[in-house]
Amino acid sequence: MINKSFLWQIPTKIYFGVGEAKKINNRIKELGSKNVLIVTDIAIRNTGKIDEIEEQIKNRVDINIDIFDEVKPNPTAKIVEEGVKKAKNMEADLILAIGGGSSIDTGKAIALLMNNEEEIEYFWKNPPKNKSIPLIAVPTTAGTASEVTWVTVIKDTDKKVKMGIGSPKIAPTIAICDPLLTISMPKSVTVSTGLDALTHAIESYTNTITEPISESIALHAIYLIGKYLRAAYSKGDNIEARYNMLLASLMAGIAFANTKLGVVHAITSPMGGYFDVPHGVINAILLPYVMEYNLIGNIDKFAKVATALGENVDGLNKYQIARASVKAVKDLSKDVDLPKGLAEVGVKKEFLEEICEEAMKNVGIPINPRQPELEDLISICKAAM
Repeated sequence: MINKSFLWQIPTKIYFGVGEAKKINNRIKELGSKNVLIVTDIAIRNTGKIDEIEEQIKNRVDINIDIFDEVKPNPTAKIVEEGVKKAKNMEADLILAIGGGSSIDTGKAIALLMNNEEEIEYFWKNPPKNKSIPLIAVPTTAGTASEVTWVTVIKDTDKKVKMGIGSPKIAPTIAICDPLLTISMPKSVTVSTGLDALTHAIESYTNTITEPISESIALHAIYLIGKYLRAAYSKGDNIEARYNMLLASLMAGIAFANTKLGVVHAITSPMGGYFDVPHGVINAILLPYVMEYNLIGNIDKFAKVATALGENVDGLNKYQIARASVKAVKDLSKDVDLPKGLAEVGVKKEFLEEICEEAMKNVGIPINPRQPELEDLISICKAAM
């Protein structure tokens, strides 16, 4: 590690803190935008948050606003195409994506297509030529960190797979992270997004291409999630817990944007294409089983994960401490009532081999702490059923 060379970047400007969402007008003015398309989903719109933000923007008479609220979980290419039509009709020069990972990923894809002539499918195999039009990302969940990553994941319904488009050219221009926007998250979303962030942090921290900056950020994210997820789950309006969970999610995203992930995400990418299950739920269910498989590939790191998660490791040897990291994740998942297995959320055993064959092609496989074979992935999934 001493002589390791690496590239580290964070293209997005971040405004983080309680009340930052009330300054969206300042951010729009900062970018000099005039035609703003708000990208969100109907559930977020029904909370009244979009009305508040729209009213704030309307106070500026020089801004034209429209709203695209047709985002769905695991957004498809068709949803993106509909959003692009709306953006082009109003000649949008700024996308304001408000919501969870699906809304922000959709916003990224729309912003990309507004400044590139190709269809969305082109970018599943080819890098974008032009930078996206400006995008402000405003997360209302604490988990995906899409507001600071330069990847957007869109579902290919024909191939039953979620396809990623990755390039710094699609990174949000600005991220506005306000813990107050996460207070109304339902318990189920708090759990799935919180454990999604934990998966990001652990996979980033333990894979083979991690580097000192991301390691430090990811390890602190693990600590914050271990300390605050239970509190955020128990009492949704605990602003200290919400603040620190949003911070942990952000940090985990910054870490994995630079170091990528591992086997968990390699499996969940195609699994999310086959089954309409929240991405974070699949990640969280698979995580301890993948950790157990990976332990021998990076015992030192997993031992530090156990310590960061608050496990009592007095009197244990390094391998026992590493194993305690699996116990810590299982205990946390149980405390926040995560579904017990993949079958409980609708995953069908007969599709596991196809899913794992697709997973073996993922970029996370070669950098995983332990090099898996197809049979290993199938065994992990069966154990998690």
